[in-house]
Formats: sequence, C-alpha cells, structure tokens
Amino acid sequence: MDVPQNDLAAIRRLLADLTTRVYRIERKLGMEAEAAVEVRPPAAAPPLQSPSHPVVAVSNNKPASIPPPFIPSKPLATPQSPPDSDLESRIGSHWLNRIGIAALLIGISYFLKFAFENNWIGPAGRVTIGIIAGIALVVWSERFRSRGYTAFSHSLKAVGFGALYLSLWAAFQRYGLIPNSVAFAMMLAVTAAAAAMALAQDAEILAAFALTGGFSTPLLLSTGQNREVALFAYVIILDLATLTLTTFKPWRRLLVMSYAGTLLLYVGWYNEFYSRGQLGPTLAFATLFFAIFAVAPLVAQQPEGEIVLFASVPAVLAFVNAGVYFLQAYVMIEEVDKTYMAWFALALAAVYIFLSRQVHSRKLSPGSSQILHFLHLAVAIGFITIAIPIRLNAHWITIGWFVEAGVLLWVGNRIKSDFLSVLALGALILGIVRLLLIDNFQTTQLLFNMRMATHLVAVVVLGAVAWYAARREDEAARMVTAGALVGLNVLALIALSREVADYYSRQITNIRPVLPHQWRVEYYNDLHRIDIERGFSYSALWMTYGAMLMVIGFLRRSAFVRWQGLLLIAATIVKVFTYDVSQLDRGYRIVSFIVLGALLLAISFVYQRDWLRLSARSRSAKTEREASG
Repeated sequence: MDVPQNDLAAIRRLLADLTTRVYRIERKLGMEAEAAVEVRPPAAAPPLQSPSHPVVAVSNNKPASIPPPFIPSKPLATPQSPPDSDLESRIGSHWLNRIGIAALLIGISYFLKFAFENNWIGPAGRVTIGIIAGIALVVWSERFRSRGYTAFSHSLKAVGFGALYLSLWAAFQRYGLIPNSVAFAMMLAVTAAAAAMALAQDAEILAAFALTGGFSTPLLLSTGQNREVALFAYVIILDLATLTLTTFKPWRRLLVMSYAGTLLLYVGWYNEFYSRGQLGPTLAFATLFFAIFAVAPLVAQQPEGEIVLFASVPAVLAFVNAGVYFLQAYVMIEEVDKTYMAWFALALAAVYIFLSRQVHSRKLSPGSSQILHFLHLAVAIGFITIAIPIRLNAHWITIGWFVEAGVLLWVGNRIKSDFLSVLALGALILGIVRLLLIDNFQTTQLLFNMRMATHLVAVVVLGAVAWYAARREDEAARMVTAGALVGLNVLALIALSREVADYYSRQITNIRPVLPHQWRVEYYNDLHRIDIERGFSYSALWMTYGAMLMVIGFLRRSAFVRWQGLLLIAATIVKVFTYDVSQLDRGYRIVSFIVLGALLLAISFVYQRDWLRLSARSRSAKTEREASG
C-alpha cells in the first residue's frame, strides 16, 4: 500500500529532528564524528537511503553535514602493574634509599673517626668540615628536587641536617669550641630552617626531620644539670609549633612524634632530678603538656583520602594523653594526700565532658568526630569510676558505682544516648562483681544492715535498667530487659540467703563454749538443731520467693517471670527430696512436704483453670470472640 506523501514528509522531518538532537548531544559530550554526511533537500520520491548516510531535511533549504550515529567502542582496560612490581618499586626507591643513607653515614663516620684518631684534621677543622658538608648536601639536594627526584632530595637533606647537628654537638660537647648558648642557638637555627623548607615545599618528611632535630637538641647539649624551667619551656615551644603546623597542614603523624619526644624528655628528667619540693612547677608543666595534646585532636587538620591506620591518630592520642597525665599526677599527688586524687579525677572528667561537647559542636569529619566524641565521654566516665574507689572505702565503693550506673542510665535515656547506657551497664557490672566477690560485710542486725542496703541499691538500679529497656522494642533491649530481671531476682535471693546464713551463724557463735574443756553433749545437740533449722529456712525462703514470682508472673501476664519462678520451685523440689528427707527432723520434714505440695497444687490449679488462656482451645476461642466483636 502506498504511503501518502504527507506522512513521508512528516517522517523525514522527525528523523531530521532526532538526528540533529543526537548530533548536538555528541558535540557536547566531545564525541567526534567519523565521517561527514551529505544532507540533501527532500524530493518527491526519494530513494531508499542507507542507514549510515541518513538524508536530513533542514529548514531554509540549508544543507548540514550530520554524522552517522556514534557507536562507542569497547573501553580498554587500564593496565595495572602486578603487586610484585609495586613491591619491587617500593623496595628499590624507598628502602634501598634509606639503607644507602645509613650506610653512607656509617662510612663517613668511620672515615672521620680514622682521620681524627690519626690527627689528620684538628678539632676546629673537623667541625668546619662537618658544617660545610651539611650545608652543601642541603643545597645540593635542591638540584635533585628541581629535576623531580623528590625522595632522593629528601634523603640528602636528612644526611645534611644530621651532619649539622652532629657537628654542633661535637663543637660543644667534645671539643668545647663554643659555649652552650651558641650551640643551642645554632641548632635552633637548623631546626627552624628545616621547618621553613617543610612549609615551603609542602613536605611532611622535612617537618619530621625538623621535629626530630628539635627534640634531640636538649639531649645533645645536656650538661647533667637540673634546668627544669628552661627544658620544659623549650619543649612547650616545640609542642605549640607542632600544634600550629598541624592546624594548617594535614600532618597528624607529627603530633605523635611531638608527644613521644615530650614524654621521653619528661620521663628522663623526672627519673633523674624530680623531688617532692618541685611538685608545683612539675605538675604545672605536665598540665600544660596535657592541655596542648588534649586540644590537638580538635584543631588538627584532617587529610583527604586518609589512610585507615592514621585515621585513628587523634583518638589514640587523646586516650594515651589522658592516661599518662593521670598517672603523672597520681605519682606526685599520692605522696601528699591520696584523697586529693579523687577530686583531681573528677576535674579531669569535667574537662573531657567539655571536650566531648566541643567535638560534637565543631562537627569535624563524620567518622573521626563521632569516635572522638564517644572516646571523650568514655574517658570522662572512666575518671568518675576511678574517683569512687580512691575517695571511698569498702562497700561505699560498690554503692558509688551503682549510683554512677543509675545516673548514667538516667542521663543516657534523657539525651537518647545508647553509648551512655552501655557505660552505665559497665559501671553496674563492676558494682555487682565487687558486691559478690570482694565486699566483706560485718552485720549485727537482721535485714536492716549495710549489706541489705547495698543489695537493695543494686536491685533498684537493675529494676531501672529493666524498665528503661522494656520501653524499647529492639532485640538488644529485650535481651537487656531479660538479663536485668534475672540479675535482680538472683541478687535479691542471694541477699536474703546471706541473711539466713548470718542469723544462724550468730546463733552458733552464742552457744559455742568459751574454753575447750566446756565442750559437752548439749552443745552438739544444739548445733544439730540449728543446722536443721537453717536447712528448713532455706527451703522456705526459696519456696516463698518462687511463689511470689509465680504470682507476679500471673498478675503481669509475664511468661518470663513465671519461668523464673518455676525454675526456683524446681530447685526447691530437688532440695526437699534429696536433702530435707535425709537431714531434717520429722516435724520440719512434714512441714516442708506439706507446704511444697500445697504450693505445687495451687500452681497446677491455676494452670488447669487456664486463667491466662495459655491452651490452644482458649487461644482460638479468644481469637473468635475478638473477630466477632
């Protein structure tokens, strides 16, 4: 069937419009046409055109060269060098370079030693040669850097700086050619020059050279005298310079080097010169060191594409700095008054709470900000936990940890912080372990004593944990609720059982003869009677507590509580049928079995009446009533 000319013209115009749009898109994407296509004006009966040479009608009868559709070629895979070649390149360009530097320095030192021993060169000449050689190597290295050999240039600079430091050390320590102040000023100039080169060339390795030389200067120029103020003031200047440098440059590893150098010089001075009379200035300098490195994680610049190994540098530095500073202060303050350390720990906790708020408000990079925020909170809670045993004694430590757990739990739920809730559980576990394994109570009253009070605090906190967790619906919260309820009941039962044990222990003590010759048959009879009463009391306590759990489980419709009651009653059954039958007198035995039997029958009756609608028939009837209603 012939197609009308109007339809053909419409199709041509549509094809021309589509082809023009594709061509414009290809031009915008930078795609080059492989061949130009001639555009012909439409004819009355155009011949069938080839797909690779479309005919496009253009308005105003202006032909346009339209390329054929662009067919992208298959992308070529970028060749990747195998791991073996990467390892080989790294060994050849880096490790062999460093080993070569070490070998060169060793060879030069042997040559100079041989020359010095044979008096070829005098002291002044030796120092002069070293200084000239160091400066020449640093200057010569710039030629290699300008040609693109950056790693080799840095290696030459390392050798040059090392030669300068060693020459100045020899001029002062070995030969006495220059005074201490001049040697210090010249070494400081070398350090400043290395730092300036690092900034100018944006080279972290040069900054590391400068920092190494800066912290080596006090060791190289040491005279064996106690110059605490001068030494630590110089170290503070180096630390502040490093802090400033890492604020503008993403060189976080310099913070670790600076902290290590500070700690090395501090510990070395402390072991050699510290005395109690220097407590004030020493603690002040230690506090300044602590403050610098506590602020450093907040202001240090984060590099882009950071390696995972160095992403945690601020967090590790914050944790180590807190622990080391606390130990430093503890060693010094303990000699004066140990209780002061409790207030010191609380002050540090306040500082880290403030730092955690600062990290949270500054909104650093998402990963490191969250890690630092939680770490500062954890350190603060840790200091509070440490302050409690330092300031308090005996069971008050346990109560303090329970109170801490309760406060953390309340605050964590107010601000919706799961992290604080986890810390609360940690403090709670510490208190429970101490309560069960360490605390040794000496009670004189039944029930109304510090042991029951301590257990009661633990039970209340566990009840709060169960209540807060029950308000949530996730699986972890359900597990916490179950664990808290079990722990609550176990602690309550242990507390009551200990009261029973103490009550009968006091009775045994009251009837025990004072002198050995007063032992008689009546004492053994009384001892046997007390032992029988104690066994019966345990059974009665466990049955009563199990029955209470069953009642609570029925009222609250909690299968978990009912199962706890059933397990406790099962333990009582085992005790009655194994121990009570053979040990108790007839009267106690009768009472035990009657009470146990009545309790079991009552529980069985409740289940048989199906008051909780636990059977399948009851559940289906309830479902039908709900559906019909």
